[in-house]
Amino acid sequence: MNLELSDEQELLREAARNALSRVKTVEAARDALEDDQASLPDLWPTAVEAGWPGLLVSEERGGAALGAYEAILVAQEAGRVLAGVPLLGVLPGAMLLDRGGSDHTVAAAAGELRVAWLPARPPSTLLADWTVDAISGKARPAAPSARTDGDVVTLDGSVAWAPDAGEAELFIAVGLTSSGEVVAATVEAGAAGVSVESAWRYDATRRLAHVTFSGAKGTRLDVSADDLEQAWYLVQCLIAAESVGAVEAALALSVEYAKERFTFGRAIGSYQAVKHGLVEVLRRVENAKSLLIYAGFAFSDKPAEIAYASSCARSVAGGALDFAARQMIATHGGIGATWEHDAPLTFRRAQLSRRLAGGTGDATDRVADELLARRGPGVAA
Repeated sequence: MNLELSDEQELLREAARNALSRVKTVEAARDALEDDQASLPDLWPTAVEAGWPGLLVSEERGGAALGAYEAILVAQEAGRVLAGVPLLGVLPGAMLLDRGGSDHTVAAAAGELRVAWLPARPPSTLLADWTVDAISGKARPAAPSARTDGDVVTLDGSVAWAPDAGEAELFIAVGLTSSGEVVAATVEAGAAGVSVESAWRYDATRRLAHVTFSGAKGTRLDVSADDLEQAWYLVQCLIAAESVGAVEAALALSVEYAKERFTFGRAIGSYQAVKHGLVEVLRRVENAKSLLIYAGFAFSDKPAEIAYASSCARSVAGGALDFAARQMIATHGGIGATWEHDAPLTFRRAQLSRRLAGGTGDATDRVADELLARRGPGVAA
């Protein structure tokens, strides 16, 4: 197995880095926190110009026909500069439209139609039914109820804290029928019975919204439960990749400061309390990067391992970002706790990222669930 990036992947990563470098995303996030009226830069034109909405769409429907690992590379670059690129809602949404043969696919891949997948958690032994993501505590209400009449799906219920939903024109929603069947439907954001409320952001770089359906009608999407599960785990990988990018940036800034900041005649990086903490950040991020490679491999070659690999990556990357953000503040001392520095923005990104789409806790539970199942009954712990 070749772990090196291909030439095409290197070009994709460099193109993403160059595209995102044109916008001062970190500065904009700071302004948005200090001034409620300040607007974040709209990175949708950047995403469209780069072709990111169609990354996972087949060529015959206008996409690039790339894989999950290529999407991971783009998300990693977005995380590096805390960019609020609409990937978490758009990429799984366009992928499902393509797999379902929807007439909206071409427009979505071209960026002419802005879509958003609404988070829905696949069942496990811990939660046996499909649930929608809720960021507060462990309360995960059931997915919206669905009634089907041919290709028409009527939805009732709410999805909280949905990434990129506030700007979407078309939702890809998951619902449950009275018989327990899981169905997916495309629902126009402006349709009757659809309510969208933009949500307050602890992390100013995230665009989130609450979506409520009240008898809203959509068109059934011909995708399987496996397809819907893969959309969930794709988002786990994307959040993990964003986290890895943010950790790499935080580590680089912290190491640079540890070399140039002197106290008692020595660079602070020479003190164990600082250098051991930074080495731990490096250990954690390298582990997370390895798991992202594993997750990308699972999507392309080992579909049976997608859930386990993606959950591993999400769990470890989330922990790495939380640790790195705290170490960044500690390394920079007093300045690291002020709005003059990037550290508080990284910390806020860490705290919200670890709660989105089930959160790192749910991903860790998934890993434990898988490992315990492999032991089999009657095996001593």
